[in-house]
Amino acid sequence: MAANLPTSLNFPQYRDLVKMLKHGKSLPTAIYLHKSSLEEALSPELFSFIENTIIKLEVEQPWNLIKLYKRDLKFTLLNYPDFDKYAYPALHTSHTIDAQELTLKTTNYIGSNNPPILHRKETFVLANYPHYPLFKDITEEGEQIGLYQNTKSIGFKQQWHNLIKRKGYKLDEQGRLHKVAEIPKPEIEHKPQAIQRHLTAINRDRLSAPFQKLAKYGYLNGDYSILDYGCGLADDATELEAHGLNINAWDPVHRPSGNKQTSDIVNLGFVLNVIEDQQERKETLKAAYKHTNRLLLVSVMLANEAKQEHFKQYKDGVITKWNTFQKYYSQAQIRAYIEQTLNVKTMAFGQGIIAIFKCPQLEEAHHLELQFQNYNWQHITQRPQPKALPKAQQKTLFEKHQTLLDDFWQHCLHFGRLPANDEFEQSTTLRKYFASHNKAFTLLQNYYEQNEFEQAQQKRKHDLLVYFALSLFGKRQAKSHMPARLTRDLKVHFDDYNQALEQAKQLLFSIAEPANIGNACYQAYEQIQLGELHDNHSYILPTRYLNHLPAILRVYIGCAVQFPQNLN
Repeated sequence: MAANLPTSLNFPQYRDLVKMLKHGKSLPTAIYLHKSSLEEALSPELFSFIENTIIKLEVEQPWNLIKLYKRDLKFTLLNYPDFDKYAYPALHTSHTIDAQELTLKTTNYIGSNNPPILHRKETFVLANYPHYPLFKDITEEGEQIGLYQNTKSIGFKQQWHNLIKRKGYKLDEQGRLHKVAEIPKPEIEHKPQAIQRHLTAINRDRLSAPFQKLAKYGYLNGDYSILDYGCGLADDATELEAHGLNINAWDPVHRPSGNKQTSDIVNLGFVLNVIEDQQERKETLKAAYKHTNRLLLVSVMLANEAKQEHFKQYKDGVITKWNTFQKYYSQAQIRAYIEQTLNVKTMAFGQGIIAIFKCPQLEEAHHLELQFQNYNWQHITQRPQPKALPKAQQKTLFEKHQTLLDDFWQHCLHFGRLPANDEFEQSTTLRKYFASHNKAFTLLQNYYEQNEFEQAQQKRKHDLLVYFALSLFGKRQAKSHMPARLTRDLKVHFDDYNQALEQAKQLLFSIAEPANIGNACYQAYEQIQLGELHDNHSYILPTRYLNHLPAILRVYIGCAVQFPQNLN
């Protein structure tokens, strides 16, 4: 190590050096490099700093990959012993170094049944690495059978092996792919199609999700000019105009004469995902950013690979049954796409809703406003909350463990309550980083819509009432051998078991009144907007939507299924 090189760096210095890197696997929050490439890929200052820090902390354990954080003065030394030998090596140990605090945290995955694994190994090394051509061949194998279409779910061993099995393949001793079953591949159509873009616009009876976010964070208070770029049928603009806001709206199909006025805030809501031409998609994003003075909000549809398999593949997306185009993203993919296209930083306002602050002062004010949002939330719920972490630390925790937290949030929505430890398979990992499910849930309140959880609570309570009502009708003893999950549901959604039975009894008796059934049918039709409603006669809809119906109709149908001869 040269004597004139720095032995320490502050965060701005470190961040700028990391930004200058031209090699390695770059993700929104970190860059990964193989140990063999460090001297050539890193600047002498950064290399010296890392080497000196490792020596100071006396890290002697083996490692062959380094993770350089973009938003923290940290790096992690990762040990993949089979990096050269196996196609998709598993992580054995990681050593995370806080270079500012000079602390070391070691995590051991050797005994794990589902450790993190590596893909695209060629991205970690330089082109002169001996196995670089082999690594590229391995990645190409996976790409050819569609293993990388949904990168969110393939970072761990079990999910990776399950995906390979679904594709009809298995791995040999070196991790290479071998076909064991013929799985029909979706045909990817590249011939020009008559895409019906005008059919992607929908009628709304409330603000769209991105505008709801803007309202939540105080951007619809009249202080900002707004442009809805790609406004569709302009229902959002109509609503905002009624409130006296300075709103312009433009759409190439439905409002081509609209005023594309450069504005403080520009909303590009669910536009990129319906553009089938990749160059036009990129130009649209750049044009929206050009019309932005302070804040650009970009929203897209999110979906996993399983959902996309139901549609015909076309270019880099799918064609729906209405002959419209959809390009589905994961959260990480859309953020990476925006950051690479515009060379900017992004911030997640929600699932599929990404903010790009063009004005640093507004971004700082936004972070400050989040403090008040958290305070107001505690006041509304009237429930004591655990002591909150500093906001910057919360943001770091969320970004580090976003996949884990996404999964936990989905479990919360599924149960309509916080899952117990044995109801969430990654509970041990979650509690390791956040101490408890309660503290993790408290953190998530800053990133997810609380009304979504409240709706899930209401849905779960109705599910329970339907269950107990049908138990009464069928003369089953619902309390006998009650599973632990049901016991937990009762404690959260009712005062006690007797209250649940009493409400279920009232629900069951309510189906005897035809007016109740008729009103529920009208309510269901207005909410679902599916099926055929014949006044004072019948409501017809596919059986797959039964669980979307009001509780009274589900009980009514459940009784009819048990005793069809009694109901005409």
